[in-house]
Amino acid sequence: QVQLVESGGGLVQPGGSLRLSCTASGIIFRFYDMGWYRQAPGKQRELVGRITSNGDTSYWDSVKGRATISRDNAKNTVTLQMSSLKPEDTAVYYCHARSGDSYWGQGTQVTVSS
Repeated sequence: QVQLVESGGGLVQPGGSLRLSCTASGIIFRFYDMGWYRQAPGKQRELVGRITSNGDTSYWDSVKGRATISRDNAKNTVTLQMSSLKPEDTAVYYCHARSGDSYWGQGTQVTVSS
C-alpha cells in the first residue's frame, strides 16, 4: 500500500516561512520524481515545484526564489521550504510521486494570515 504523508502545515504570518515534509512508503522512493502542488479555495491545483529522481529541481514562477525542494532518499522524504510567505500562498499543499504510476498525499493546510 502506497502512502504519502505530508506534515508541517499550519498558520504562518505574512513574511514568515514554512517547512513541509512528505514521507513516502510502499514505493521505491529513489526512482520517483517528487512534486509539491497546492490548491487554494475555488482554484485549480497548481504545481509549486518538483525534484526529479536525479535531484534536479524546478519551480513555478510564483514561488521561484522563495521555495526550495530537497529530498532524502535514505529517509524516503521530500521537503518543501518556502520563505517570504504571502496571503496568496494560502492553500492545501499536496505531495506527489511519479514514475509511470503516480500517487498523491492527503494534503496539509497552509494559511498565511496575520
